[in-house]
Amino acid sequence: MAVVVWIVEGTWPACVDAARTHTPEGADIVLLHVTGHEIPGVAHGAFAGLLGRGHPERDPGTRMEHLATASAEQLLQEAADRLGRPCTRTEPTGRLEREVVAADGWRSPRGGKQNSQ
Repeated sequence: MAVVVWIVEGTWPACVDAARTHTPEGADIVLLHVTGHEIPGVAHGAFAGLLGRGHPERDPGTRMEHLATASAEQLLQEAADRLGRPCTRTEPTGRLEREVVAADGWRSPRGGKQNSQ
């Protein structure tokens, strides 16, 4: 049996506590954080459309992608530490609703990074 715990910025501590309390020993626990691609996409488009394409190193969308990845990794690490049990961490990027539903087959969530702890 696998239990998927959806990690979101505001509610993750309660979700992790519930998983720790109610998941039987030996069950697989998957910590899932989905990073949407909409906001960096808007920043990429604004940069290309308004500021030109001359300096791709200045693209704010790239910086936003890096910040989102770092934030997801930090949240997943804090959640894994709070859980205090072996778990798998996965952080797919894409449409939120699709990635959460796809997490049921968590062993290959369409390009997400997976880390076992």
